Amino acid sequence: MMLENPMKVAPSTVAYADEEKNRLVVEFAIPGAPTETVDLKLLPDSIHLTAPARDIEYVSALALAWPVKPDKAEATYEHGLLRIEVPFKDPMEDAVKVAIKGGDAETETKKIKA
Repeated sequence: MMLENPMKVAPSTVAYADEEKNRLVVEFAIPGAPTETVDLKLLPDSIHLTAPARDIEYVSALALAWPVKPDKAEATYEHGLLRIEVPFKDPMEDAVKVAIKGGDAETETKKIKA
């Protein structure tokens, strides 16, 4: 039976980069939370979790030090452990190349070569 206003509890959490340093791995211990009640949301810079379990509700909001690609995340939930793996975002991925104008009276845009 779930209570109407369950006590909010921070789950035991571990977050680390995988051996190749190209994916973030986050594990939440949320024993007793039915899979269908787990609400996990990822943004490029944060992870948000709510997971009701019997008479408590696990809640967590983690700010990430390095941006990730939320649309590429994979999550598994077994034996009370929610594991999320998500690739880090290349810091230059959304970089915009800026055209540079000369300092003289010329208004022609010059493009730099990569």
